[in-house]
Amino acid sequence: MSLGAQPHRGQLRVFLGAAPGVGKTYAVLAEAHRRVERGTDVVVGFVEHHDRSRTEALLHGLEQVPRHTLTHRDAQLTEMDTDAVLARRPAVAVVDELAHTNVPGSRNAKRWQDIEELLAAGIDVVSTVNIQHLESLGDVVESITGVRQRETVPDEVVRRADQIELVDMSPQALRRRMAHGNVYAPDKVDAALSNYFRPGNLTALRELALLWTADRVDEYLQQYRSEHRIRSTWQARERIVVGLTGGPEGRTLIRRAARMAAKGSGSEILAVHISRADGLTSASPKELAVQRSLVEDLGGTYHHVIGDDIPPALLEFARGVNATQIVLGSSRRKTWQYVFGPGVGATVARDSGPDLDVHIVTHEEVARGRGLPVSRAARLGRARVVAGWLTAFGAPALLALLMLAFEPDVGFANDVLLFLVLTVTAGMVGGLLPALVSAAVCSALLNYFFTDPVHTWTISSGRNIVSLAVFFGVAAAVASVVDLAARRTQQAARLRAESEILSVLAGSVLRGEAQQEHGGPGPSLDALLERVRETFAMDCVALLERADERAPWTCAGSVGAVAGGEPPAGPEDGDTDMPVGDHMMLVLSGRVLPAEDRRVLAAFAAQAVGVLDRQRLLGEAEQARELAEGNRIRTALLAAVSHDLRTPLAAIKASVSSLRSDDVQWSDEDEAELLGAIEEGADKLDNLVGNLLDMSRLHTGTVRPLIKDISLEEVVPKALGGVPEGSVRLAVAEALPLVAVDPGLLERTVANLVENAVKYSPDGKKVLIKASALADRVEVRVTDRGPGVPDSDKDRIFEPFQRYGDAPGGAGVGLGLAVARGFAEAMGGSLEAEDTPGGGMTMVLTLRAAHGRAPARPRTPAHAAPGHAAQRTGAPLQPPRSGTAPHHPRSGARQQPQRSGF
Repeated sequence: MSLGAQPHRGQLRVFLGAAPGVGKTYAVLAEAHRRVERGTDVVVGFVEHHDRSRTEALLHGLEQVPRHTLTHRDAQLTEMDTDAVLARRPAVAVVDELAHTNVPGSRNAKRWQDIEELLAAGIDVVSTVNIQHLESLGDVVESITGVRQRETVPDEVVRRADQIELVDMSPQALRRRMAHGNVYAPDKVDAALSNYFRPGNLTALRELALLWTADRVDEYLQQYRSEHRIRSTWQARERIVVGLTGGPEGRTLIRRAARMAAKGSGSEILAVHISRADGLTSASPKELAVQRSLVEDLGGTYHHVIGDDIPPALLEFARGVNATQIVLGSSRRKTWQYVFGPGVGATVARDSGPDLDVHIVTHEEVARGRGLPVSRAARLGRARVVAGWLTAFGAPALLALLMLAFEPDVGFANDVLLFLVLTVTAGMVGGLLPALVSAAVCSALLNYFFTDPVHTWTISSGRNIVSLAVFFGVAAAVASVVDLAARRTQQAARLRAESEILSVLAGSVLRGEAQQEHGGPGPSLDALLERVRETFAMDCVALLERADERAPWTCAGSVGAVAGGEPPAGPEDGDTDMPVGDHMMLVLSGRVLPAEDRRVLAAFAAQAVGVLDRQRLLGEAEQARELAEGNRIRTALLAAVSHDLRTPLAAIKASVSSLRSDDVQWSDEDEAELLGAIEEGADKLDNLVGNLLDMSRLHTGTVRPLIKDISLEEVVPKALGGVPEGSVRLAVAEALPLVAVDPGLLERTVANLVENAVKYSPDGKKVLIKASALADRVEVRVTDRGPGVPDSDKDRIFEPFQRYGDAPGGAGVGLGLAVARGFAEAMGGSLEAEDTPGGGMTMVLTLRAAHGRAPARPRTPAHAAPGHAAQRTGAPLQPPRSGTAPHHPRSGARQQPQRSGF
């Protein structure tokens, strides 16, 4: 190699495995030994044997480059020393685990990047990778196994490999290897076999590996055929091309091709529609849309090809995809039309050669004709066509009369030019046929009145004969060009209108989807149908569906997809219909829609069905979410019954058993303590059961609050009876307006918030309850100095059965905040969590202020405990005096708060 020359790039050989343990590393090391025996310079850059004795034994006899040691999080880890391998410059380097992530601080972040450096230096590399580590298959593998692969490698890295060898093993054989301890340690075998290495998982991963490898092999084959300019078909795999004309026979051809493909494993279906480059001859867009959907449902692909000559274009496409068979339908042409040529099917069969089999399939549309083209009147407008015919007949006669009356001596050449102007005018106004008729009329008038001998149909001069012939040819040619220009202009205008309509449609759909992603309603089916009605000036537009061919038609959607007047009972009652699939139809009433407008209508119909499917999927997802939520609540309820309810019951039972025991003489203090434990357990049970019942009522929607205007001072003190002495400080602003609430629900809400705040407040830190008026609402803030909650978990703490972080033992089932928010929203208010400045969390309860009521003067309820009134000066709360029933909603010794509406 000359000085300064770049080394040739090394070759990469990858051993691809379907799952861990199939023997990739073993195969790599065996390949290394084979190359060493052939005299190749081979080193092991990195191989992890995972304590597998057979794999480790294969490392003996191979030169291993010492690994590089790195320190990460106080741990000593080893990685491949890329610099050492580059300095050693072997012919072949064995580098295991292509998708491996290197230890932070390494030369590269990924091992495949290290391998790229070795390849760039001219070193051949042999490596391994599992199918689950390919980036494009991450989501698929996760859906199959439930495990997300964190270490992945871009597909392109593996696809660029010079050789890919699949290391395959049946699921049963791999599970036997694992059971024998050849893959994992004995203590991990049972867990692996019952989780990741289940037979179904291994079968699916194996199929992924086989399919991915087959696609790569097909790429190699296509590349080889292209490099060697091979145009003939290699029947390595059955590929069936279906030629579609856009006619109704296309569905029959597709189903016939699907039956042919089902007879051979691995067969492919490719449906192709070839349209002319000028775009003037187009198939039915609605039929092509249905056929495209049918092809995709049957596992095939749809292709659209432009070509002026259909048979060569179809054969070129078939040979380009290495097809083996072509399926065509019998010609729909009439018998007399065969005088123009043998037809597409016969031409393709004649020119296909020995490498392509052509199947001509009969169908119901044979010899029925291709249908009438779009009329010229529909293209140019009826008024222009009438004016063209009047110009063709009337203008030449009028010009001849004028010329004969005034006898202008302008010469025969000028006479021809004057009549030629009329022919061109007729073509510009009425199109091709009026121009041709005008040319014939002008030629006859020129011959009879202006060509010697006049007033006879004979022509004496040969020059005049040539002149008349040239006149007719030029007139016909000019008329053809004018007609083509008119058609192109009309087509461009229509396409521009269609593009504008479709652009508006796409914009509305995208805006609807964007709204849906941000929690909005998403695209509306009613709005889409109303747009269809306005676009085509219809009286009514309805999307009809039916379960099967014999079922009656009904409006799609839960409330009926219809825009305009009374929906038609079926497609036969409408003026225009557009089928979408086998059991759905977009029906329009008002007028018959022209054929050229059906292309846009097909796009609207397809989008309408898409919106309907999306709405139904959202509904099903919501039902699934509700079912999942119900299952979660039931599961958590069972857990609560089995644990949180059992704990206070056990305490009560132990205390009662102790009191009933005759073996121990209890003192008065001991009896009081045991009775206190019984009362405390009963309070806990009442608290838990009350929250469970409240959550059940909220979940079933049976909470119906009775709203009344009331002062906060009449409700808030009642909710504080169950908290420890001196743990709460009340700071309510004076002259607060009345609030429109249900007193019972508000008392329960505040009690839950205060209990939750006291539970998480550190010792010596009081919970602050503060109320203030803001515009038309009143805010009650319950502030604690506890550990607080991160912003990401602030909404989660209001979900049922959620206890954040290290909740203290016996902290309940996690329903307090969920019930509090449910009651707040039932009363028309809200409950949110905020960070407390300096640490902690503040619950903000927002209530509606009573309208038209003057602010209430501060007062102390007659039934409130004296300790509650003391909170105005910041004094700690005192427990209720003896003989006074506490008003805490959990206490069983008081009268329960009003539960109106339950």
